[in-house]
Amino acid sequence: MDKMVARFPEQLEEALGIAQKITLKKHTAPLRSVFISGLGGSGIGGGFVQDFVRGICKLPVVVSKGYQAPAWINKNTLVICSSYSGNTEETLSTLEQLHHTGAKIVCIASGGKLIEIAKAKGYDYVQLPGGWSSPRACLGYSVVAQLGVFRAAKLIPGKLLSQVGGAQKLLKRDQTSIQKHARKIAGFLTGKTPVLYIADHMEAVAVRWRQQINENAKMLCWHHVIPEMNHNELVGWRDQRADVAVIWLRNHDDFSRTAIRTDINKEIVEHYTQTSIELYSKGKNLIEKALWLVHLGDWVSVYLAELRNVDPVEIKVIDFLKGELAKV
Repeated sequence: MDKMVARFPEQLEEALGIAQKITLKKHTAPLRSVFISGLGGSGIGGGFVQDFVRGICKLPVVVSKGYQAPAWINKNTLVICSSYSGNTEETLSTLEQLHHTGAKIVCIASGGKLIEIAKAKGYDYVQLPGGWSSPRACLGYSVVAQLGVFRAAKLIPGKLLSQVGGAQKLLKRDQTSIQKHARKIAGFLTGKTPVLYIADHMEAVAVRWRQQINENAKMLCWHHVIPEMNHNELVGWRDQRADVAVIWLRNHDDFSRTAIRTDINKEIVEHYTQTSIELYSKGKNLIEKALWLVHLGDWVSVYLAELRNVDPVEIKVIDFLKGELAKV
């Protein structure tokens, strides 16, 4: 896994080359909504795209991580079905429900049934490079390819892809310092249950941290966003929790009221746990900051796996689940 994580900047560069070449067949109906279907590593890619385009794309963007497609999808909807393997059960189920809608459907995968269906139905598709043993290590392909589809559909300007290029250079330059920082954070989290808090406009970053800690380090972890956690979870901080380590994922330019809330939240939470740390992003824009934090979190999960003496690649319990589902 460490080798795959180390290749993230390289993957972003390769993904940019793919995204810049994406073209879409003409769709006669005007687009009025976007629906993204994906699970796990592919699903979180949709979450990042949703965060990245929120202040730019004029259409509502919905990300689905389940079996069922909503009834509102029609000929005015851009549908992106993303699965690195191309065989994700839930995504294939969703796609099956959409053939009759007249929606503009684009499939993103390295192969599998998703690409087969796209070719058979005449849908647009983006075929990603294969050969990666862990789909969660392919976040760069997923995020950038989806941004490429948005650009090809004229829903976002090309500058967002340029910002991915800036992020790639930043991560390549900071690789050594990121790894050093991540190793210290992993030591801080050892023997604790990590709790992640972040501003709501960057929730995908916290989800990525949680998922990577779950899968790579084989640890439970939870996250919440500010300000929403102020309306519920904050009340749950009532007892001393020496078993919990809190990480505040922050940006120096967070919305002013969110930043104030975070400061107050931190003061409250630190009455109940002594294990609390703030981590600030680096970068000139949202994409650079988010991907910098992602890369840091990926390395944290790898070093946590090392400290716990577990294989970060192995996901036997998920394989078991899929095997049992296949019997039904």
